Amino acid sequence: MVLTMNPSRNIKINKVTLNIGAGKDQAKLDKGIALLKSITNVSPVKTITSKRIPGWGLRPGLPIGCKVTLRRKNAVEVLKRLIQAKDNNLRESQFDNNGNIAFGIEEYIDIPGVNYDPEIGIMGLEACVTLERNGFRIKRRKISKKKIPKKHTITKQEAIDFMKKEFNIKLEGD
Repeated sequence: MVLTMNPSRNIKINKVTLNIGAGKDQAKLDKGIALLKSITNVSPVKTITSKRIPGWGLRPGLPIGCKVTLRRKNAVEVLKRLIQAKDNNLRESQFDNNGNIAFGIEEYIDIPGVNYDPEIGIMGLEACVTLERNGFRIKRRKISKKKIPKKHTITKQEAIDFMKKEFNIKLEGD
């Protein structure tokens, strides 16, 4: 008798989200949109403020950043390049307790396959990776939504092991 692991326990990448915050600077926002489009070949979406913060000069409806969400094969390809830009090194603090990973790229020219564009200049971005297992749809479905059972959630150590196995990352000490 061969013992096999339950296929519903396999971890996979749900999505990769790339984000650039520009504040009120519309020129920086336009450069960020051009940068995300050049990295992913997907048109970014502007992020809009929903609250008024007078001290920062923000009001509802003001665009303050841009983001791109990638899924399936495109997400894996871009994630490989982003991790190479970090020299395959991530810190334990970049993993959360729910199977998510977030890290920043200080200069986009570190990403393999992306060339310097003088119109954009030097700019950084943030990448967020969401991991999931089969069955996570129950928290998003329309009818009879449920919470993910505790034994089926992705722990921090499982996310670290997945990234080491699939993307050959090394963990830096904090």
